Amino acid sequence: MDKIYHEKILTHTLQARFSPRALETIIAANLGQDSLRGLIGHPEYHFDDSAFAEGQAYIEKQRNIIFDCLRTGKSVEEAWRALGRLTHAVQDFYAHSNYVQLWAASLQPDGGATTMSNIAPLDKDILNDERLRSGKVYWLEVISFIPALRPLARRLLPKDSHAAMNLDTPLSGPLFPAAMAAARKRTLHEVDVILAEMTAEEKVRFLDVAQSPHTELPS
Repeated sequence: MDKIYHEKILTHTLQARFSPRALETIIAANLGQDSLRGLIGHPEYHFDDSAFAEGQAYIEKQRNIIFDCLRTGKSVEEAWRALGRLTHAVQDFYAHSNYVQLWAASLQPDGGATTMSNIAPLDKDILNDERLRSGKVYWLEVISFIPALRPLARRLLPKDSHAAMNLDTPLSGPLFPAAMAAARKRTLHEVDVILAEMTAEEKVRFLDVAQSPHTELPS
């Protein structure tokens, strides 16, 4: 998913919960996953190459970093960066796999043309579907880093490639809004799961908000 859309999702879902400085750090870490260093040799960062088990393990690792930082007195900034890395992975899952396509195919009779905004981001049947896969990153993929050459990359690369399968931008096709909707919902889900395991004091520190008798923290 292109950086502008990662940022839009985070701003839409998190700005009402986190302080501006926390959100800024989360967004920076999220976008940093698309650096050259993060794109080469790290399919788990983006759920590429059908690295589903590795991607899930990476998400769990980032969750553990968040709790370790808050419970051992380490820098809260590192907890925010871990959330940024985690959210990048879960958002890319919907842009880089065929989850959205499988969801659309399950909707009858119109293939979900009018109901895709209702996409469920954690449908167990789809997650366990043997057809679930994500795009393979070929060396020729580098040409797709140049926006003007993306159409060429989609034509030249195999159908199982990231370039051919991705829903990274609106130019990827009509299912892009569904990928965005699923990514937004999954981002909120992951934050809710994390917050549910925190004490009130940990929430205050993590969200970077001042607690008062009138402060209503997320449950």
